[in-house]
Amino acid sequence: MKEFLVKKDRTNTNSMKWDQVKEVFQTDLNDVLPMWVADMDFPAPKEVNNALIDRATHGIYGYTYIDESIKENVINWIAKRHLWSIQSQWITFSPSVITSLYIAISTFTQPGDKIVIQTPVYTPFFSTIKGPGREIIENPLRFDGTSYEMDYDDLEKKFQAGVKAIVFCSPHNPVGRVWRRDELERLAALAIKYDVLILSDEIHADLTFTNEQHIPIASLSDEVSSQTITFMSPTKTFNLAGLHISYVVTPNSRLRATMEKTLALQGFRMQNTMGIVALDAAYRHGEPWLNKLLTIVENNKQIAIRRLHEETDGKLTVIDSEGTYLLWINFAALNMSDIQLKHFLVNEARVGLNAGIDYGNAGKQFMRMNIACHEATLHKGVTRIVEAIRKL
Repeated sequence: MKEFLVKKDRTNTNSMKWDQVKEVFQTDLNDVLPMWVADMDFPAPKEVNNALIDRATHGIYGYTYIDESIKENVINWIAKRHLWSIQSQWITFSPSVITSLYIAISTFTQPGDKIVIQTPVYTPFFSTIKGPGREIIENPLRFDGTSYEMDYDDLEKKFQAGVKAIVFCSPHNPVGRVWRRDELERLAALAIKYDVLILSDEIHADLTFTNEQHIPIASLSDEVSSQTITFMSPTKTFNLAGLHISYVVTPNSRLRATMEKTLALQGFRMQNTMGIVALDAAYRHGEPWLNKLLTIVENNKQIAIRRLHEETDGKLTVIDSEGTYLLWINFAALNMSDIQLKHFLVNEARVGLNAGIDYGNAGKQFMRMNIACHEATLHKGVTRIVEAIRKL
């Protein structure tokens, strides 16, 4: 597939990732390699681009609605990729997962309510809880030095204390876990026992590696689905983030009706015309492209894990992720503070990564690296990090 062979220059395209490096990393250097924000350096599938071009040729961009054929494509995609049978009326569209998540928190909880997150976790979770005046309750994941698991004893204590909802990340960003069925069942059982609403961010659902299967938590049973709101999107999967299209799957009719009413009141009843076109084309034609992408990203993962460990004499440990195109790297052996680490990577290694501390205190001395790039770019970034460490 030619989309993965051509390396396009993304500078001067108003790319947040490439054109805002100096602002984001507060540097005057001109050659910092951006490997941070979660979009890819690969063009979307040609079928998506062709569909967008065809629509643009029409030249009129009036209000656009989503018909049943588009919903059917979503249904078929979820059934095939995630073995979950959903119904058309369960689907509500919105501009983004974070938009929907913020509205769900504002709608189904009250100011001062406690909401659980499992740190280290995707940074916007913090603001979607704090913004509407809710209280963040952290249930840190358990880290054994090589992998992460949920701490169910701590989670139950937090639920017992009157938690109203949990913002669940599945697959998990940034640690790369693809949760097993038994893990999901334990979490769901606790949520049902203590009447905790599950708000499940599953935007990375399609991005799982060999022998891994994403399981939507709402698919476990009717009882679990009635207490779960699931947030999904093709934007991470097919590199469509700038087109702003996502959807919410809510089997519980009462929750769904309330959610849809709030979205409409906020002006989100209709979606971006080009986002709708891209979603439809991606789910109709994008599977071969996705399968190729996963092969490339998994190969990049293995390269990064091997080189960063071996060529730094074990100073760096890369968590062997099960999904996403984001790597979680442990820099603790360098004995730097988080401020020093960020300065070192930007000014000495000249690589821009996401600071782990931004994902909560459990992310101290970690960094998140985006590996959805050409292999040459990956090698360039890894080499810069290795050479900088060798100079210490």
